[in-house]
Amino acid sequence: MPAPEPTDRPRSGPGRSAAARTASRPPAPGRSVPHAVSPPGEVGLTTGAVARRLGVSPTTLRSWDRRYGIGPAARVDGRHRRWSPADVAMLETMCRLTSSGVPPAEAARAAKDGGTAAPTEAGAPAADLPAPRRRSRAAGTLPLGDVRQECRGLARAAVRLDAPAVEEQLAAAVAAHGLIVAWQEVMVPTLHAVGRKWASSGDRYVEVEHLLSWHVSTTLRRHTRPPEPPGADGTGPVLLACVPGEQHTLPLEALNAGLGQRGVHTRMFGAAVPAQALSAAVRRLGPRAVVLWAQSRSTASLPLARDVHSARWGVKGARRQPLVVLGGPGWAGRSASGMPRPGGLAEALEMLSAPSGAHPGTQPR
Repeated sequence: MPAPEPTDRPRSGPGRSAAARTASRPPAPGRSVPHAVSPPGEVGLTTGAVARRLGVSPTTLRSWDRRYGIGPAARVDGRHRRWSPADVAMLETMCRLTSSGVPPAEAARAAKDGGTAAPTEAGAPAADLPAPRRRSRAAGTLPLGDVRQECRGLARAAVRLDAPAVEEQLAAAVAAHGLIVAWQEVMVPTLHAVGRKWASSGDRYVEVEHLLSWHVSTTLRRHTRPPEPPGADGTGPVLLACVPGEQHTLPLEALNAGLGQRGVHTRMFGAAVPAQALSAAVRRLGPRAVVLWAQSRSTASLPLARDVHSARWGVKGARRQPLVVLGGPGWAGRSASGMPRPGGLAEALEMLSAPSGAHPGTQPR
């Protein structure tokens, strides 16, 4: 719990009221405006009301006031904070800039200067920086580590449950880097950071993970082409499915979107597909490949994978079987002859967009 600020602790003294002592007190270092006593009839919003409006915690507002001078210009009776419309506008600018990845100290300077963009590296505006250099080791609220600066802004927006800002950050990442790079270098690191925070905090941050996952899924689907009919050569689609008991679909959604961009027709089955339903779909569709996603070892089932791998269809002498691709960390350390495990999205895209018959599993039998 942060220590109370000096202006929040009125002291007794002969001949002077608490309000007078506060009004005459010199401003703290970094404050652009000293705290004045609010005149009657001009009482603004409380800290709690402003925090709810902006989606930040009251502790964050007090920290910004203490560290960067982003505080209310007036206090009632010299003690209670009251935020005027101008104060709230400055806070909104602060939130907008930090959501875009600008460090808080620079965002505060810009907010106090009227909202102009704060520099991020060597005085250069963020928009002028080449993407590979825009990295940050600052952990912020979540344990991000060494990631793109966009991850920091996305994480802050998610922690504030600021859905419009999350949507804006995701759309900007895709527009700037393309869907695949945005997934690998912006969405995945931020999702992992939220997951680690959730795992280390009990049930805290679960709402952050849910909100971020929802908007990542929305962004991926927004950039997914409509399903296409089978190819002219008669080859089946790529079938994408989570194994029974597996609910993590986002990696499959990213793969589905990437395959669509390459003109590969797919069939997406999503989360926790029952084994019998999966086997029936394979035999009905005759897919060129089947991707089985398992996030954890508890859901990864080699017997199921082998059953799918053994499927056959077609006339005698020209029977075919699918290429079975094992996706996800749940398959790590499992011996699965003839069923490749791509190391990431880019490798999976190359493997699954290769010409039909390029893999042993797709050859006629």
